[in-house]
Amino acid sequence: MKKTEWPIRWDLLLRYRLIEIIALWEGRLTTNHICHGFGIGRQQASKDINMYLRDVAPGNLDYDRHRKGYVPSAAFKPRVTEGAADEYLELMSRHDSLSQTFESLDIRLPASAVVRLPCHQGNPEVVRAVIAATRQGRKLALDYASLHQPQAESCVLSPHTLVCSGSQWFARGWCDRQQQYRDFQLTRFRGNPKLLSERASRSASQDQQWSRTITLVFRPDRRLTPHQQAVVAQDYGMVEQRLALPIRAALRSHVLSQLGIPVSGVSVDPLQFPLELAESSDAMPEPHEPALKSPQPAPC
Repeated sequence: MKKTEWPIRWDLLLRYRLIEIIALWEGRLTTNHICHGFGIGRQQASKDINMYLRDVAPGNLDYDRHRKGYVPSAAFKPRVTEGAADEYLELMSRHDSLSQTFESLDIRLPASAVVRLPCHQGNPEVVRAVIAATRQGRKLALDYASLHQPQAESCVLSPHTLVCSGSQWFARGWCDRQQQYRDFQLTRFRGNPKLLSERASRSASQDQQWSRTITLVFRPDRRLTPHQQAVVAQDYGMVEQRLALPIRAALRSHVLSQLGIPVSGVSVDPLQFPLELAESSDAMPEPHEPALKSPQPAPC
């Protein structure tokens, strides 16, 4: 891609996103937000705001002299964000993470606390090898530990995508041993994977479960009282107590796991996990861990 084909530089895009997020969710934007957020001067921050209004979103912001800052106009429409609250909450989360490393960082966000669960992505050597194989379209030889086998087993993977499922990272790809697409949890790689010179056996375009989109429809657990169901529906922004979520078919089990909905039908406490699956355009669950237990595996 030529430089001229990308309409907005990456650093400018990040600043434009900050402008839009702060203005929309706090209702007032000043140059200080950009100065403190990116370590730039007031003149450059003011220029960024003017460029945003000129080139990206004309009429999105009005300057309020009484509040001494920019406020969303009546015609405000997100241009470089989705206008979702998650984006503001993510901004606070990133700020919290950076502030723990850089004590002087102050983007002037409200006080917030982020609950961080353990999220181990694997050793750098493992991640680097997976990224290299994915980008270069090559095979990866590895030893993988499974809950179903006492010893790590060798296999050859053609990874096409890195998948983050909440607190875990997976490499999605074609397994030569199992002769199917599987998800390999990065923390279960043993030793250092070896990047092979052979081209990948299969690509993402051949992964039908990855390429196909399905829709999961959730509702409040029917074991809850009508009042509790109404509260849960409000929590998840449901319409008529239904939440439709389009996803890749390959990610079905990951989504259900994140929402506390067991694939096997095991009963769970509805007060702890208040959702249930109302309907699905694909009833077949996708396993997320390769068992690697073929009695007569093909040579890797």
